[in-house]
Amino acid sequence: MKTLSFANGDAMPILGLGTWKSKSEDVYNAVRSAIKTGFRHIDCAMIYGNEPAVGRALKDAIAEGDVSRSELWITSKLWNNSHAEDQVVPALQKTLSDLQLDYLDLYLIHWPIAQQHDVLGAKKADDYISREELPLIATWRGMEQAQQQGLARHIGVSNFAEHHLNEIMEKGSIRPAVNQVELHPYLQQPALVAFCQSHNIHLTAYSPLGSGDRPDGMKGENEPVLFENEVIKAIAAAHDATPAQVLIAWSIHRNVSVIPKSTNPGRIAQNFAAASLELTPEDMNRIAALDRSRRYVDGRFWEVEGGPYTAAALWGEA
Repeated sequence: MKTLSFANGDAMPILGLGTWKSKSEDVYNAVRSAIKTGFRHIDCAMIYGNEPAVGRALKDAIAEGDVSRSELWITSKLWNNSHAEDQVVPALQKTLSDLQLDYLDLYLIHWPIAQQHDVLGAKKADDYISREELPLIATWRGMEQAQQQGLARHIGVSNFAEHHLNEIMEKGSIRPAVNQVELHPYLQQPALVAFCQSHNIHLTAYSPLGSGDRPDGMKGENEPVLFENEVIKAIAAAHDATPAQVLIAWSIHRNVSVIPKSTNPGRIAQNFAAASLELTPEDMNRIAALDRSRRYVDGRFWEVEGGPYTAAALWGEA
């Protein structure tokens, strides 16, 4: 398995198992199946609501000899309601308890969005805290403390645009190790990818298959479906592969880690096999021409009347 290397010698497997939208009763078996298949990178988050089930799967996999802790790369994320500097470490400690781990390999700020501490799902303006009131650097300092205490070997961010990254790189003492963002052939983000790679910030692609199973409230009408794209289908046929395998391999060929989600053992095995799929330069050029700047997770769910956040500002488009 190809890996992405860090300055301290750690290596993150470029292909991981995503757990967003996986129900607790399914994710236990998915994680166990993924580890038996060969996955060593598992991506989690507190807000997914399934970390206790993931933790049971990790504990059992280690106890039964399927894998050792040192072979695993476990990522989780800080939710928006724990962005005050002194809230970060306690939030991470809760995640570690749920995952039954002593440390994470990577801890990310899930969104550059701050909410009141007692609010899990913000719905009105008062549920939010503006970045003027609670600057990103305060959250980042809490993340730095988590790393310094050995609770996370690496810290990073998710859903950060270039302007967010610049803010914490200018004021922080530790550079983000990873930026996890939506990336797929319809949203290739070449400028952000180039910026991150030029600053030695690794990228992880979420929703690499188009996130067709995300909540209905996040969907638009007549959305383009990546699996149905004729170029993707033709490349898949030429390689005796599935469209999903082509989409996963495309990220790997860009040196971007990728975390497709599945709870189906057969598809988990197919996704793992995508790491061995060799796309040609012509394949990559054909896929490069598919970019539509099309977000499936567009951030508009953070917009409320009188609130401090807009999707355009979030992505640096305002």
